[in-house]
Order: sequence, then structure tokens, then C-alpha cells
Amino acid sequence: MNELDLALIAVVATVALYDFTNGFHDAADMVATAIASHAMRPPTAIAIVSLFTFIAPFTVGLAVADTVGTFVDIDGQPRQIGEAVVIAALLAAVSYNLVTWLLGYPSSSSNSLAGGLVGAGLHTLGSAHINIGWHALQQGHLDGLMKVVAGLLVSPFLGFIAGFLLIRLLVAVFRHFNERIAPLFVGSQYFSVAFLGFSHGANDAQKGMAIIGMMLLATGHEQRFTIPDWAILLCASAITLGTVFGGWSIIKTLGFGLFRIKTPHAVANQVGAALVNSLATHIGAPTSTTQVVTATLLGVGAAEKPRHVRWKTAAGIVTGWWLNIPVSVLLGAVYSYLYLLIRSTT
Repeated sequence: MNELDLALIAVVATVALYDFTNGFHDAADMVATAIASHAMRPPTAIAIVSLFTFIAPFTVGLAVADTVGTFVDIDGQPRQIGEAVVIAALLAAVSYNLVTWLLGYPSSSSNSLAGGLVGAGLHTLGSAHINIGWHALQQGHLDGLMKVVAGLLVSPFLGFIAGFLLIRLLVAVFRHFNERIAPLFVGSQYFSVAFLGFSHGANDAQKGMAIIGMMLLATGHEQRFTIPDWAILLCASAITLGTVFGGWSIIKTLGFGLFRIKTPHAVANQVGAALVNSLATHIGAPTSTTQVVTATLLGVGAAEKPRHVRWKTAAGIVTGWWLNIPVSVLLGAVYSYLYLLIRSTT
């Protein structure tokens, strides 16, 4: 087996690890409120989100993968440069995922990957090879890095607004909520959790596919950026496997650490986050399910009982978000430097 094939195999294996850690993180975010509201037992909630996470990548397009895989232009670059960008971005994302999992804080796999791509691209290629998307933005549409930024940074604000409005709507409609209609909210979570799992698989699984497509281009296996069917199956399987195992320490943070979750809160959280994810997927913008779910939950809490929200805990989570991108950019640059240094001595 030649060196070229070994590099590709290493990247594919790392993508599987990245998607596993992504699913591991996001499973906790998706089921936290369903568990905290006592609507579902943990195995049931995990089974539902896992099933729909797996189904989604096969039923939506690849617009998100196209966005992530093309905003750093490695077409026509020397093999080592292309490999350095891809491998460094992956290592940055996996590193940040593992550290935040150990700390029990929800982090964004998507932000980590995007930041790693930017850092590696800047170090190895320079800003001229990064499609910022300024010209497209001036013409009134999103493209390149601007679409990535819009998806990752605007979506939490949309999630907050969605959660705020949905819980207000539910409270207004079911103003005289009592135990007789409690089963309605409990039963509806089987659908809302499934919707959230589907929206997660549809958006998040495409980022790993984008990395594989970039590596196939960098190593000369493909002449243009494309996503083969086996990459879709691999990424869907890896992210689903991560979802099955879940991150229970993060469930504790989101489900019990912000405020007391009741069934209407859980429904508003799940539906609001799923709607934001689905909208972003439709326009080809990557989102962070972690951030969208957390921001939606904060919107729910702010709408009903803002004084009951543990804003200190929320501030710690949001601080982690703002650290995510700059740390990942730095990691991407460092890993690409080390990769090229190692390759130059072998």
C-alpha cells in the first residue's frame, strides 16, 4: 500500500472519530430536556435520536458539505499542502471535542472544524485561497466563509428567539395547563425528539463528508470536489454510533444545570432547535446543534422565568463558544505546521 493510500485511510479513520465525537456530544444536547422533563427514559430518547440521525443524511442534499468543503480552496495545490489543511482541521476539531467532553461542557464540533480549516488554510495557503464571501455578501447572498459564519454564529440567536416565541405560544394556547393534558406534551416529545435528531443528522453528518471530499481531491483520487456514496454511509454510521453512546455529563449540564425543565419547555426547546437546524440545512449553512439546542433552551427560560435560569452556568457555556473558534484556528495552524514539518523530514 503506497503512502498516498495510507494518508487517505488515516483521514477517513479520523473523520469517523470526529463524527463519533460529534454524535457523542450532540446526543446529550438532543435528549437532555426530554430526560429532565421525565417524558422519556434515557434509552428510549437515545434510540429515537439515533435512528433519525442515521436516516437523515440519505434523504437530504449535500449543500452543507459543498459549503464546508469548498470555502478553503485546495484545488491544484501540492498534495502535502492539501493534506496538511485537511488533517490539521480534523485534529483541531477532535482535540477540542475531547477536551470539552472531559470538562462536561457542550462545545461545537462544527465551530472546531471550521476554525481548524481557517487556521490551517491561513498558515499553508494564505488568505487568498480562502473564499471569504465579501463580494457575494455585497450582492445580497451568502457564500464561502460568510455562509459558514452565518450558519454557526447567527443560528444560536435564531434558536434563542425560536425558544422564546414557542414557549410564549404554548403558554398562551395552554394557559390552563393541567394534569389532564400533560400526556399531550409527553407524547409529542416522541415526534419533537425525532425531528431534532433528523435535523442533526441532516446538517452535522455532512461536515465529515466534506473533509473526505477534500482529502480525495488533495490526494488526486478525484479531479473535483465530490462526495462518494460510501462517505455518506460512513459519516452517517459514525455520527449515529456516537449518538448511541451519548455524553451523560453534558446531559446533566443542560437538562438539570440551567433551570427546572417541564414538559412544555422540552417541547419548545426541541421543536425550536430542529426548525433552526432545518432552515440552515436548506440554505447550505452549517450549524452547531450544541449551540442551537442550548440557545433555544435559554430562550425558553428567558421567556417564562428568567430569574430561575442559572445565568452563571449559561455564561460559562457561552464563554466556551467564544473560545471555540479562536482556539481551533490556532490549533489548525499549529497542526498544519507540525504536519508539514514532519513530512519534510521523512
